[in-house]
Amino acid sequence: MANIDLAKLLGDDAESLLTYESKGIPKDDLVLPGPDFVERVLIDTDRPVAVLRNLQSVLGHGRLGGTGFLSILPVDQGIEHSGAASFAKNPKYFDPRNLVELAIEGGCNAVATTFGVLGAVARRYAHRIPFIVKLNHNELLTYPNKFDQIRFGSVREAADLGAVGVGATIYFGSDEATRQIQEVSEAFQEAHRLGLFTVLWCYLRNNEFKKDGIDYHLSADLTGQANHIGATIEADVIKQKQPENNGGYNALKFGKTDKLVYEELTTDNPIDLTRWQLVNCYMGRVPLINSGGESKGEGDLGQAVRTAVINKRAGGAGLIVGRKAFQRPLADGVELLNAVQDVYLDDAITVA
Repeated sequence: MANIDLAKLLGDDAESLLTYESKGIPKDDLVLPGPDFVERVLIDTDRPVAVLRNLQSVLGHGRLGGTGFLSILPVDQGIEHSGAASFAKNPKYFDPRNLVELAIEGGCNAVATTFGVLGAVARRYAHRIPFIVKLNHNELLTYPNKFDQIRFGSVREAADLGAVGVGATIYFGSDEATRQIQEVSEAFQEAHRLGLFTVLWCYLRNNEFKKDGIDYHLSADLTGQANHIGATIEADVIKQKQPENNGGYNALKFGKTDKLVYEELTTDNPIDLTRWQLVNCYMGRVPLINSGGESKGEGDLGQAVRTAVINKRAGGAGLIVGRKAFQRPLADGVELLNAVQDVYLDDAITVA
């Protein structure tokens, strides 16, 4: 990796993460990313030709172009977390032009953000970097706050401003999840008809998913099932938070699972937990990208690289890093994005 001390960034976890061999679900059973992913995997699907072309355009763009991996800059946090919470640390990113410039300078495959951001600069940038428009958001100005995602625009609007793909969030487990699944499914069908590929943020939201001090929103079994539903409504890419634990079904005493998941198919190793998320994405036929998470300051670079190593070794297709990149000066944000990309460019980091 160029200019990055991988062992130092991974610290005590370096050996366990870089040398681990996953046995519960062996790598030979997976459908892995690669330069030929569209022709090898997606050519068998029902996706229209224009969808394949647009997804290939993203896979061919940026520093990871031609590898089959994805590095995407997401900026929906101004709505999801409020503009102040997102951009106060670096107010120049209230300007949409600077956000898109960060994605370009950072060598990203695409930028995923709101109708407002992309619409404000579409004519200047739609031909320079692929656009993914986020269709829905959780607006935080209603009091009390609620776990809901509402549409901010139409698929037709996204196509008109030059997008090659659309994204959406479903809060699985929330009171509004059933409606969200139906709305997003319909939107994804329309997107495919118009030639746009689809990215689904498969997030869990339910206060009851926290028990005895453990947050099972990050449980491999629950997030895995969210991914499985996402693949079912024909998401072309699944975005999921990287798991930090397992056994959510058992701890919360609901739903259905199997003891083999915990006794044979997974371990406590984060690579195995992330692989279970990938298994639920049709064994990788639907690529899995993990989110970079919130910015915590000084340790962001190491955390982002660690997340990338786990994702890649699990068989995942990349990372979508937002706040860790745009809540710091441009040069530092570019450095962080490039460090993550270097993980996927490093042939020595292999699938476990």
